[in-house]
Amino acid sequence: MKLNNNVTEFILLGLTQDPVRKKIVFVTFLLLYLGTLLGNFLIITTIKTSRALGSPMYFFLFHLSLSDTFLSTSIAPRVIVDALLKKTTISFSECMIQVFSSHFFGCLEIFILILMAVDCYVAICKPLHYMTIMSHRVCGGLMALAWVGACVHSSAQISLALSLPFCGPNVIDHYFCDLQPLLKLACTDTYVTNLLLVSNSGAICTVSFVVLMFSYVIILHSLRNHSAEGRRKALSTCISHIIVVILFFGPCIFIYTRPATTFPMDKMIAVFYTIGAPFLNPLIYTLRNAEVKNAMRMLWRKKLISDDKR
Repeated sequence: MKLNNNVTEFILLGLTQDPVRKKIVFVTFLLLYLGTLLGNFLIITTIKTSRALGSPMYFFLFHLSLSDTFLSTSIAPRVIVDALLKKTTISFSECMIQVFSSHFFGCLEIFILILMAVDCYVAICKPLHYMTIMSHRVCGGLMALAWVGACVHSSAQISLALSLPFCGPNVIDHYFCDLQPLLKLACTDTYVTNLLLVSNSGAICTVSFVVLMFSYVIILHSLRNHSAEGRRKALSTCISHIIVVILFFGPCIFIYTRPATTFPMDKMIAVFYTIGAPFLNPLIYTLRNAEVKNAMRMLWRKKLISDDKR
């Protein structure tokens, strides 16, 4: 995987070089990562074991939690360990793997959010045909397409990364490997590569965000014809989705849709979609969803009853 590069490893500067702040980063990221694992594990377990959560919405939520878990795991453990070290290095191969995995699960999350918006649209605007349109077979096929699409995107990203020649500088001013900071180290003109990056990652983020916002405008407009109770329930679901979309897409669009320039704030903004969104998604979907909360209570009661019988 080294190609013709002289660089075999990179030095990650992380979020800060200050020893005190590094301890704060360690504690903060450790708590956020453990919270992410716990929250998403609860959702995955609850949906998998509860018969009441068998609708397509929870099928997509299950995969969103999986994606959140893997996205966070591709980045957070490395940041946590690096915060304890004075000098943090990552091998060329590990760096490329991180580029692939972060883009794969990030892109997968984008596609899942689109599928959740489609499900929400069909449920509210086509209620009589909902079970026909969003059958288990259709949902499975759509999810398979999402995984394939994410693989195609991340393969394109890793191809761009592997095409870059590195012949000297190896200090990455970031806390994980991504194409933008790698472009700064390449020993070649990166104009075309950056253009391809914007047309790939940038276009996916921007177009997906516009499509999602447009779909929610249509959904909210159609709620005028529903009963007060129906409007309340639909609004609760849609608002949860919109919050997740803004939290995830806002930082992504800022990072991936501009020319090959980096700002000091980039690292902090990247925290929102790499660590923040996977941590907040379970809270948003459980705190605003009565069905999930009830299913979790039932699961907890069953566990307590089984423990008492022992």
